[in-house]
Amino acid sequence: MLMTSDVDSVTTGTMNKMLLRVGEAAELLSVSRWTIYRWVEEGRLRGTKIGKGSVRIFRDSIMRLIEANQSDLAGAWQSSKHS
Repeated sequence: MLMTSDVDSVTTGTMNKMLLRVGEAAELLSVSRWTIYRWVEEGRLRGTKIGKGSVRIFRDSIMRLIEANQSDLAGAWQSSKHS
C-alpha cells in the first residue's frame, strides 16, 4: 500500500482524474485488476459502469481506502508496541 509521502505524490497525473480505469487503480494500489473488481463488489471501492462493460473507479474512494488503511496500520503498530 501507499505511505503518506506516496499519497502526496499521486495527486498529479493519474490522480487528477475523477474516474480511473481498473488497471490504473490496480497499479496505483499495487494489487491485481481482479482485486479491484472484488473490492468494488465488496464495497471497499466505489465504481461505475461506463458503456456496456467498462468499469471506472472513483478517485475519492481510492484515497479513502488509502487513508483508512494508514489509520488501521498506525493503530495496529501502536498496540503491538505497547504489548
